Amino acid sequence: MIKWADISAEEQSTALSRPALKDNKLLKETVSTIIHKVLSDKDDAVLAYTKEFDGADLSSLRLPVEQIAQAQRNISDKVKAAIDLAYSNIRRFHEAQMPSDIRIETQPGVVCEQKHAPISRVGLYIPGGSAPLPSTVLMLGVCAQVAKCELPILCTPPSASGTVAPEILYAASKCGIEHVYLCGGAQAIAAMAFGTQSIPKVDKIYGPGNSFVTEAKQQVSQRVDGAAIDMPAGPSEVLVLADADANPSFVASDLLSQAEHGPDSQAVLVSDSEALIKATQQQILHQLAQLSRKDIAQQAIENSRFILTTDMAEAIRVTNAYAAEHLIVQTQNARALLPELANAGSIFLGKYSPESAGDYASGTNHVLPTYGYAKNYSSLGLLDFMRRYTVQELSAQGIQNIGPAIMDLAEAEGLDAHRQAVALRLAELESTDE
Repeated sequence: MIKWADISAEEQSTALSRPALKDNKLLKETVSTIIHKVLSDKDDAVLAYTKEFDGADLSSLRLPVEQIAQAQRNISDKVKAAIDLAYSNIRRFHEAQMPSDIRIETQPGVVCEQKHAPISRVGLYIPGGSAPLPSTVLMLGVCAQVAKCELPILCTPPSASGTVAPEILYAASKCGIEHVYLCGGAQAIAAMAFGTQSIPKVDKIYGPGNSFVTEAKQQVSQRVDGAAIDMPAGPSEVLVLADADANPSFVASDLLSQAEHGPDSQAVLVSDSEALIKATQQQILHQLAQLSRKDIAQQAIENSRFILTTDMAEAIRVTNAYAAEHLIVQTQNARALLPELANAGSIFLGKYSPESAGDYASGTNHVLPTYGYAKNYSSLGLLDFMRRYTVQELSAQGIQNIGPAIMDLAEAEGLDAHRQAVALRLAELESTDE
């Protein structure tokens, strides 16, 4: 337990630091090699890496459309109903985010507009690993569907037998995705960013992944011939803000929900109650023993932080400084604290709002900024799948109204051609009036 008031500013900064990101130079070089190989050999490179890293010896990268449509036959009615419910809630929440265009006459004869359009081609990355992630398919796929992106494609690592979990395929079918490609890792990111014979080049790439995927997204986004990305990402994290009224078993379960994601996940408890912290630590030991992924969760819990503050005001300051991906508020009248909580990817208010709700089925998006980026990045939403652009239209009256000011500003900046573009039009109007 860390007593916040008893440590120095430097120690406080260390207490809120994330686990160091893995290495650097070797990771960057490895990913760079993969990207250049995909650029030169295209499908052949992706197929070779898929065999090397996933053990799948494929002759084709694209999954036949019929297999996507047939996926619902291979999942239980219970799972199908759960995906249907989650899809409905996620779609409803994201449809409500549809922006309105703007049209305004800033001066007589000067009309300015802001319009929105979907990003045409989007690449959705769904990680592999020990469990399928249909929830991530829904989070990304629903946004692409509601935004009406012209071509959403999905890349996910296949099993050694060259298959994809039917839960992933059923979720993809719900979102209208017909282009599913059997590849993962940095090679999938490179393929989507630059295109291959089979995989179309996309305009923007979305989705979480391991350190290789994250590094590949960063590298392709820095190239003019690459693709934009949704957001920077690091290991997943949760901070629980709790007071003496919180239920220790609920708090422990929320910390462990995060810890079971991976050994580099971070779970933080901030409270003004020493009794609550001690009771939560006991609950963690009790609940940890019952988890199927207890070995993974145990490693993450060893990196966890239990921070005791002098009062709730100090606890809120610590919480804002950390800027958590997930912020769970288990305090008396949690909603009353909301105006004071400045930095978080997604906030869960009250004892009946576990992180699990947002991860799966409440309707909000679970693709969130991590590693402190919640201070300047937003949770993924519909607008990330759209672009906005402006339109202006000036009538003869409009150019006469603002033309002189434009010329004066252009002259002040020494841009003669800008001034001339207006002067010629005003001269024509003046000669017409004569």
